[in-house]
Amino acid sequence: MASKESADNEHLVHSSDPDHPANLICTLCQKFYNLGWVTGTGGGTSIRHHDHIYIAPSGVQKELMRPTDMFVMDFNKREYLRKPTALKPSACTPLFLAAFTRGAGCCIHTHSQWAVLITLLVERDFGKDAYFEIEQIEQIKGIPKGRGKAGNLGYFERLRIPIIENTAHEEDLTESLEEAMEKYPDTYAVLVRRHGIYVWGDNVHKAKTQCESLDYIFQLAVEMKKLGFPWTS
Repeated sequence: MASKESADNEHLVHSSDPDHPANLICTLCQKFYNLGWVTGTGGGTSIRHHDHIYIAPSGVQKELMRPTDMFVMDFNKREYLRKPTALKPSACTPLFLAAFTRGAGCCIHTHSQWAVLITLLVERDFGKDAYFEIEQIEQIKGIPKGRGKAGNLGYFERLRIPIIENTAHEEDLTESLEEAMEKYPDTYAVLVRRHGIYVWGDNVHKAKTQCESLDYIFQLAVEMKKLGFPWTS
C-alpha cells in the first residue's frame, strides 16, 4: 500500500512495458538472486528514468518483489513521490544518488561472494589501502574506459577497482564511496570490504553488463590466486 501523500502517483509504478523501471527492477533482481548476488534480502537496484529515481526497498526478498513495492523519488528535489507504507526505503539510496549525480542511469549493489573474497585477498596481499587490479583477461573488454571516454578497456589495459571499508550502517558508506569516485574518476564500480560491490552504468544494459563482467573477473581472480597465477605482470 502506498502512503496517502503519494496515492496520486500510483501510475508511476503501473505499466505493461517490461522495460519500465518498476517492472525491470523486479526482473533484474530475480536474475541477481539466481546468481547469488541478493541473497537474504541483501543488495539492491535503482534506475533513473528522466527525473524519477526508482528504488527497490530494504529488507525484502528481492526475488519476490512486485512493481508496487518500488519507491519513487524526484531526483532534483530528493523527495519521495511514492513511498509504500509497509516497506522501508533502501538504506542504499544515498549511494545510488551519488552514482546518479555523476551521470549514471542505473546502479546495482550486490553481496557477491566473489567481490567479498577479492576485498580480503587484496587486503591480505597488498594492504588495506590497495585497490584491486588485473590485466590481460578478455572479459576486461566489458568495462568502459571511464566517464566521458570513448570505448571500453582493451585486453592489454589494466582494470582498477577501488576498495572502501565497510560500516555498521549502509548509508554511512556514502562519504567513502564519493571519495573513491573522486579519487578514481574512471571507475564504474567500488568494492566494499567484507560486504560487496556497487556498480553503475550509463543505462541499465551497461550497468548489468559491467556487473556481470566484474563478477566473472572476480571469480577468475580468486581461482588464479589459488593456482599461483598473478593478476598483473
